[in-house]
Amino acid sequence: MTDSAQTPYTTNNAGIPVESDEHSLTIGDSGPILLQDHYLIEKMAQFNRERVPERVVHAKGGGAYGTFEVTNDVSQFTKADLFQPGKRCEMLARFSTVAGEQGSPDTWRDPRGFALKFYTEHGNYDLVGNNTPVFFVRDPQKFQDFIRSQKRRPDNGLRDNDMQWDFWTLSPESAHMVTWLMGDRGIPKNWRHMNGYSSHTYMWVNAGGEKFWVKYHIKTDQGIEFLTQADADRIAGEDGDYHRRDLSEAIASGNAPTWTVNVQVMPFADAADYRFNPFDLTKVWPHGDYPLIEVGRMTLNRNPEDFFVHIEQAAFEPSNLVPGIGPSPDKMLLGRLFSYPDTHRYRIGPNYAQLPPNRPHSVANSYAKDGPMRYEPANVARPYAPNSYGGPEADTRRFGEIAGWSAAGEMVREAYKLHREDDDWGQAGTMVRQVLDDAARDRLVSNVSGHLKAGVSQPVLERALQYWRNIDKSLGDRIATAVNGG
Repeated sequence: MTDSAQTPYTTNNAGIPVESDEHSLTIGDSGPILLQDHYLIEKMAQFNRERVPERVVHAKGGGAYGTFEVTNDVSQFTKADLFQPGKRCEMLARFSTVAGEQGSPDTWRDPRGFALKFYTEHGNYDLVGNNTPVFFVRDPQKFQDFIRSQKRRPDNGLRDNDMQWDFWTLSPESAHMVTWLMGDRGIPKNWRHMNGYSSHTYMWVNAGGEKFWVKYHIKTDQGIEFLTQADADRIAGEDGDYHRRDLSEAIASGNAPTWTVNVQVMPFADAADYRFNPFDLTKVWPHGDYPLIEVGRMTLNRNPEDFFVHIEQAAFEPSNLVPGIGPSPDKMLLGRLFSYPDTHRYRIGPNYAQLPPNRPHSVANSYAKDGPMRYEPANVARPYAPNSYGGPEADTRRFGEIAGWSAAGEMVREAYKLHREDDDWGQAGTMVRQVLDDAARDRLVSNVSGHLKAGVSQPVLERALQYWRNIDKSLGDRIATAVNGG
């Protein structure tokens, strides 16, 4: 154990000791995150302002416009306009790497961002996800630290495998996501041949007020394809824009890629005693418990006429929730409701919603006004509410209130309460033993051992080998043998 008297303690920027590096302040273990958690707000707000002008995360990417059309009736689960039978709307998609900067190669091993913007009759609906159904951490208090562990070292400006494994092995909740990352899907062949996932759990509400929990699965109709580490390394040196080029050229040649949008639907009451915490971003819901239900199909068929205007200035934010869709007690999602729009205000200005890719296709009756780079006046008679000059009014009778859930308890900094099958290693081990075949397991061993042999220090290496043995003893032993030259 570390001598706590000798260990430096964490402070905020004013030098005040902080209460936790891992847990946000919530009402009970599953309650909402509280605004008075000033240290969390400081971490998120400062993190969003670390880079000018590229995105702090997901800096390198590309995208295209297209359409979404409903192919199955899911109105029993949600009243959201875009998911009603026969509906069709325009949309924008952006794909990206997570850790790399603007000039980084597309084929580095990294999660891929999978961000969607639907231009609905009730405003923009944004679905911000990845090409993985899980993530590395479950609390936004750790997100900034995780990203910095994947970025470049401050002393020499180099990326460092030791930093990555140091963080991962000290954060066992990362095991499921790291297993995905180090497997075949850690390097997709291109964006057209990968799935997308909301990862987060959301709430759907139907016209009768009945609530459901949902997870989105956007399945590629082109089929899943991946690159081996050797091919990815070769392509990185030959064409750093390989994925960006592939999507643009496919659409330009008339080969428009499509994806089938599905959801898993959990009845609202099931969440309380489900075997895994359904709001834990490091966990999946097994399809045997909640099978996929088809919703519709998205097609990307139009390249942007100006990449900077339409892709670099695109702003996706999970707080863009239309009537019939709401958040869940997922702490990472709740943190992102603030973090994403805040980073857009910093990166592209407080009036970013007026930029072409972010402008809603419906009428915006907002009382927001002025600020730098504003070029459209507020669409209101007087810039304040309430007013007696015909200004817009909130209409909860028509659209209902934001979907929510009940919570009670003391203000605490705690992890989620464990459900009966919750642990950090179980689902990752199931993936290794039951999802991967022998060839995929062989590639996983090769990928992990190669990564560990590239500059990982001995203490971190020892933890990493135990990390993999915790996931699966046999796999961990094979990785250890490969690392040690056996």
